[in-house]
Amino acid sequence: MFTHKKSFSYLLLLLAVCFSCTKDKGFGPKSDNIPPNVISVQNAADYRPDPTVTTSIAGGGNIQIVLSLPKNSKRTIKEITNVAGATSYTKIQGTTGFYNTAPIAGSGTTVTFTTTLTEYFIKFPISASNPAGKADTELTNRFYFKVTLDDNTIIITPGVRILVLT
Repeated sequence: MFTHKKSFSYLLLLLAVCFSCTKDKGFGPKSDNIPPNVISVQNAADYRPDPTVTTSIAGGGNIQIVLSLPKNSKRTIKEITNVAGATSYTKIQGTTGFYNTAPIAGSGTTVTFTTTLTEYFIKFPISASNPAGKADTELTNRFYFKVTLDDNTIIITPGVRILVLT
């Protein structure tokens, strides 16, 4: 019986210590240590799990991807240096076979990439592994961007999916 009282006393002491401690600042790193060079897709309609933007067949198939840095970033986007359309990061890490032929200039903390379904299928012809875009399906290839900041830092974004709507 004495052992049970002793164990119970230790349990109460442990609970008191656990619940008396507080952490006001959260459990992650201090916000001052989070790099401001995080590129996000400003016009993402969903995350599937990658950022996903939409296009509409009835609307002409225009694709627009707006990349941005946080507003409080001390950096600005110089350009999208390269764009790759692929199913993995491998192509954007290479030196040839890019979707675009010229850099796309940034404006402050944002830069916009535009293309169309027609251009996409010219660059990636319809095949068994790359079926035609139809309503409520994603394009096979994702877009990957190599973004250069004003201090020449290079950031490679996560893949951006394109969801085709009617």
